[in-house]
Amino acid sequence: MGTEMRSQASNATVTSLASRLARNTVLNRSVQVAATLWLAANVAAIFLARGFLPFDRPALAGKSFAFQMTLPTLGLFEIFLLMAVVYGLTSRRSIPDIAGRSPERRVAAREAMIVLSYAALGQAGGWILGPAFGYRPFSFHIAGTLVGSSNPAGPGEILTWATYNFVVFALAPYLWFRRRYTPTQLNLRSTDRLNDAVVILCVGVIETAVELGTFPGIFQLTARQLLIGAPLSFLLFLIGTVLPTMVLIYAILVPRYFRLAGSFVTTVLLGGLTYAAMHLVEGWSLFKTPSDTALSLIFVLLTYFGPGMIKTFITLRTGNAWVHALGYHAVAPHVVVDTPLIVRAFGIG
Repeated sequence: MGTEMRSQASNATVTSLASRLARNTVLNRSVQVAATLWLAANVAAIFLARGFLPFDRPALAGKSFAFQMTLPTLGLFEIFLLMAVVYGLTSRRSIPDIAGRSPERRVAAREAMIVLSYAALGQAGGWILGPAFGYRPFSFHIAGTLVGSSNPAGPGEILTWATYNFVVFALAPYLWFRRRYTPTQLNLRSTDRLNDAVVILCVGVIETAVELGTFPGIFQLTARQLLIGAPLSFLLFLIGTVLPTMVLIYAILVPRYFRLAGSFVTTVLLGGLTYAAMHLVEGWSLFKTPSDTALSLIFVLLTYFGPGMIKTFITLRTGNAWVHALGYHAVAPHVVVDTPLIVRAFGIG
């Protein structure tokens, strides 16, 4: 009798979990809209590309058109796997009330709009500043990040890019909001250090393994290049994109998104969309024709929407933006994939 009751309770738990999973995925209206737009973006990209992607991405130059088109969706499946891992790792901890860290709705809406407007102006400023110094337009990534470049950035371009992004997207917003909110309200203080460390380690190991299999360029470096280039890559990308991403989106915007949306799933999708929007002009982007422009913008969305979602998911589950920054950004990919870029740019022999 006791065994039968335990079996029934177990079956009820599984059914409840399955029902909740369905409501938060295939039956969720926001997810359905996102899936439709994802499919539409892929179809539009295939139509516009006509069998060839004109981007300057040496790391993918030898890959077929089908592989390059499929890669973002394969990456999305890995994101879902990471979400399942993070959910499991955090299932026994107390999940922080992220919405409660935001001010009331009216203030949250005003602050979110101000930050988004400021971010747009900051992006535009990078598009102007880069060419003014004889460089390419600046975005959240320096030219050659992740996929390489036939004309990689030099030390001056990288240092200017990193300094601009840090001051505009990390330092200034942090100082402004820190006057009004505590580190906990900004998702910058851990509520469970041990669990945060476990999540960082597990996510970092999985993502590193995936990226080494996809972009194995780091194996071609000498020991000296690795010893110098890896810490330098960590530092430069930490300043130039990791901290700006963490502060602007995951410390400030995500709590306000959650307050306004009232939905975990919708907040994850908004975080992914915002992260993609901060990469509008990549080093490989082309804007010579309407077709190239549309294709570039579509691929920015396909490339960065998934990573933006997992960063949001991790932040919502842990309440600590440092966890995604260290587990899924600073090391993997920007040390694992981008150390060869920094070694080449700084002429490290």
